[in-house]
Amino acid sequence: MFNIISYLLFLVISSYITLDVGRRCFNSGKVYLEYLIKDKDLCLTVNRILLGSYYLVNLGYIALNLSFWKKISNWEALLTTVSVRIGMIVLILCVLHFINMLTLYVLRKKLIIK
Repeated sequence: MFNIISYLLFLVISSYITLDVGRRCFNSGKVYLEYLIKDKDLCLTVNRILLGSYYLVNLGYIALNLSFWKKISNWEALLTTVSVRIGMIVLILCVLHFINMLTLYVLRKKLIIK
């Protein structure tokens, strides 16, 4: 019973975080991409591809994450497991965002030099 509760709790919280962060990055990233890439149509396409890739990676990780859980037998284990797993999701989101921003920055620097 504790496993089912933890699965549901984890799925709801991590899916909400993933969808909310993706929406915010998509909306806020338009300005940054338009600064880096002068073609607005290309910016929108790149932004949509980044959003789709972001969702696929994170929702796939969330789904795979459920298969590695051990049996949870009490409330303390439930809260600990869910907290650690959600923390990992948040850290992964931060790393992916940083890598995207760094990649776009490096690409922009190379385009300016040429």
